[in-house]
Amino acid sequence: MCAGGPRPGRLPPVKGATPAIVMLERVGVPFAVHEFHHEAGERNYGQVAADALGVEPERVFKTLLANLTIERGVEQVVAIVPVSGHLSLRELAASMGGKRAEMCPPDLAQRITGYVVGGISPFGQKKRLRTAIDETCVLFDTVFVSGGRRGLDLEVAPDDLVRVLDAVVAAIGAER
Repeated sequence: MCAGGPRPGRLPPVKGATPAIVMLERVGVPFAVHEFHHEAGERNYGQVAADALGVEPERVFKTLLANLTIERGVEQVVAIVPVSGHLSLRELAASMGGKRAEMCPPDLAQRITGYVVGGISPFGQKKRLRTAIDETCVLFDTVFVSGGRRGLDLEVAPDDLVRVLDAVVAAIGAER
């Protein structure tokens, strides 16, 4: 696990780099890599990450995929919310200009992103999808998102997260 805040961009490539790490290095975004032990079969991946990294769950964000009903059909979108809460599908649909949203089945999410559930990163996905991030991300100097595999998180500045993903910032999270 790396200590401190995000490292400067353009450092030597990280060993075993995921597509998420490769993407951030390519665009020159400062980030820190944090690895932690993840037990096979563990669920609630984000809370496990927060506990292992010793950070508030409000700073650790999970990446979810949803099916958004729009005028011309259905499209998949990415929603990024704190692990301390859950996604408001109604607010996600409103923020993305859709009629309604429902969670994407895990097998479809994995196929679309190229990542396994519990390790889906918002960065380096196989296909670039429209993205919404919960507005609470701006409350912190840095936030944590999946690095592209279970047991790997990336710490980035919220402004960089929003900019690189060309994301909408909206109230899409709800407390548990």
